[in-house]
Amino acid sequence: MDRVIFHCDLNSFYASVELLDHPELKDRPAAVCGDPESRHGIILAKNELAKQYKVQTAETVWQARRKCPDLVLLPAHHWKYKEYSRKVNDIYERYTDLVEPFSIDESWLDVTGTLHLFGGDGKALADQIRRAVRQELGLTVSVGVSFNKVFAKMGSDYKKPDATTVITRENFQELLWPLPVTDLLFVGRAAARVLGGYGIRTIGDLARFDRDSLGVILGKGGYTLHDYATGKEHAPVVPARDMPGPKSVGNGLTFPKNLVGWEQLRTALAELADEVAVRLRKHGLKCTTVQVTVRDPAFKDICRQKRLSAPTYISRDLVQCGMELLHGCWNERQPVRALTITAQNLVEEGEAGEQVDLFAADAIPCRDKLEKLEKAMDTIRDKYGRSAISIASAVHPAGEPDREDQRLPLGD
Repeated sequence: MDRVIFHCDLNSFYASVELLDHPELKDRPAAVCGDPESRHGIILAKNELAKQYKVQTAETVWQARRKCPDLVLLPAHHWKYKEYSRKVNDIYERYTDLVEPFSIDESWLDVTGTLHLFGGDGKALADQIRRAVRQELGLTVSVGVSFNKVFAKMGSDYKKPDATTVITRENFQELLWPLPVTDLLFVGRAAARVLGGYGIRTIGDLARFDRDSLGVILGKGGYTLHDYATGKEHAPVVPARDMPGPKSVGNGLTFPKNLVGWEQLRTALAELADEVAVRLRKHGLKCTTVQVTVRDPAFKDICRQKRLSAPTYISRDLVQCGMELLHGCWNERQPVRALTITAQNLVEEGEAGEQVDLFAADAIPCRDKLEKLEKAMDTIRDKYGRSAISIASAVHPAGEPDREDQRLPLGD
């Protein structure tokens, strides 16, 4: 029996979340960008009306406004997107425990084992999920329904916004094979150029091409793409709880205005480190190495790292180590355009042995208190939102912009 796989894709996610707080902009073209005041700010997302003007993600503000002079620009609030992503996935988990997040606004669901509990009709269940998200959160979802993950994703892309598309063994050649080969998952520009040299321009061309020859042309990836195009992909939906932990956890900001001086750098670093620490605790991991990357206005990067004396997921430890690295590689009077802190060489929380300092007998009890404190903060944020409570050193002085609003997506 074929599996029943959903791919759920939130429509214009960042823009849709922002417009929940701005209903007066419902009928106006709007976009989310890193810095609304800068002509060189980058468009991060746009609503459906802006798409009609051909506004594109990753183009600059001035390019977007040249296409759409009346475009309304909204600052990004990434903590909101994470909150709504969590809420949406909570809705998905009412229908199956096999939910695999693919990105902040996309998830796969395997409902094969639970479909009978909801009437047994895949399209009807997909429509039910779309209604639940729309009614409870005010967001719309496009859902692809198919017998594997790749075709389910292509189904969610096939018709937008707020639609369900069913791709079956009987109709996938009719619906998908005429599409450009670049519409297939993981076919980028470079692969498309190579394939084009062999006359492969559509997904159907790829499917009809000899599989072994594709393997010679593209290596292992050639076999994979051929399986994708012919419906032979059968990767399982892996819930987040079963996914391997990350190899590193990082967070970076590109600032709307350059930072100068240790005080400003410490405030920014504290905010970044706080988020890294939250994510480490979420995964039950501690880091043994901290890396800091600092960028000047000329886009020159300097990267330094240091091994810690003990594994940690405490934000204070990350900030302290990060500032030591900055003091060792940066001139206080030199402006900073961007800053990133990365926790590396991760170990499981339960396996993170710590060497006892005989000259600081109270070190471990103090560390335990800090760990409990920051875990308590995690609980408060989960319940009341990311901005409900902050580390004191991460609170901005009055009048400063909220730097989190300028955060660029990191592939989260």
